[in-house]
Amino acid sequence: MSMTSRPSDTYSPLYFLASLGAGGLSVTFFMWLMHWIPHPGRTVPVFEDIAAAFAGGSMLTQAMIATAMAAIAFFAFLNIRSLTWNLGRFAAWRRTEGYAKFAKTNAQSQIMALPLALGMSVNAAFILGLVFVPGLWSVIEYLFPLAIVAFLAIGVLAFRLYGEFLGRVLTEGGFNMAANNNFGQMLPAFAFSMIGVGLAAPAALSSVQATAGIGLILSSFFFITALTIVAVTLVLGVRSMIENGVGAETAPTLMILIPLITILGILTLRQDHGLGEHFAAHAQAADSMMMLTQMIALQVLFGLFGLFVLARQGYAKRFLFGRENSAGSYALVCPGVGFAVLMQFWVNKGLVGAGLLDKFSPTYWAITAVALVSQFAMVWLVLHLNRRHFGAPRAAATVPAE
Repeated sequence: MSMTSRPSDTYSPLYFLASLGAGGLSVTFFMWLMHWIPHPGRTVPVFEDIAAAFAGGSMLTQAMIATAMAAIAFFAFLNIRSLTWNLGRFAAWRRTEGYAKFAKTNAQSQIMALPLALGMSVNAAFILGLVFVPGLWSVIEYLFPLAIVAFLAIGVLAFRLYGEFLGRVLTEGGFNMAANNNFGQMLPAFAFSMIGVGLAAPAALSSVQATAGIGLILSSFFFITALTIVAVTLVLGVRSMIENGVGAETAPTLMILIPLITILGILTLRQDHGLGEHFAAHAQAADSMMMLTQMIALQVLFGLFGLFVLARQGYAKRFLFGRENSAGSYALVCPGVGFAVLMQFWVNKGLVGAGLLDKFSPTYWAITAVALVSQFAMVWLVLHLNRRHFGAPRAAATVPAE
């Protein structure tokens, strides 16, 4: 790689994860507003709730709200800017000979990062509306059908892209099991779960039973789709890793289950709320606590597994601080963001909701600090990776993702 080029000059669809990570960080700051300020009569806070909390709050509360709003705006901007850049580069790259070769390898499924990023951007846009648009809640019922249409369109795109990959593999063969020594093939499940959680939002927030019912049905379809892919690719990936070891550049995918679990957990919470509001199937607080606890346990398990392998391979020394670069490094952002978000739900909807923990007690803040450490570590990582991959040119060797 020359001194005058940047790692991002060698395009990879995994750069869509840069957009995804920025959008995910905007969600982590929305968690502050969702769990730390009152929003009576609504599942989520809106502009009016935020303004009232700011006007009547202490200096510390005002500082928290100002920080959260500024961070949401900043990372949503990064999300959209990165998505726009990726869409333009992807369109050009798809017409090259390099793409033709890429589309005959296992890595073809990485294209699913495109609908994954699109789904995140729609969610980020929804958060921007809630936080910054006065009176949005008065017209929210008109927006839910539009959101359903948008997520369905992304779902159709996702199935078309994944269908191209599966169609080639199942009719022509050529899937390289030796190169499947990672969890990269779970990326499609991540994409379908992101679409599913978006479709579950009307189920949780709409006051119209028909809208909520449609959200429940459609989100369930994508939930099952994601679980099916996870079940198959988990077995295939573990088998290949045991036989061939973990691929050095693709090692971050070992923790892809962490954000996937977060998305499916939020999807389940949204569905439970919709079932309770419209179909008299109220979930018990203890049930929610146990579900979230089990999901956190899974995240910790896969986090320890992934970090152990990354440490053994010296991944950080090579790809975060060394001369080598890989677009796959952005996959490290998703686990930290996913863990931070689910921790917030576990503490507030699980432990506090079940009465096990007093809100804003010393123990509450001690546990919440774990989520905050993960959140701010990912803020640093996103900014660090953006400098490495999109900043001033430097001498480094780009490693193509397998």
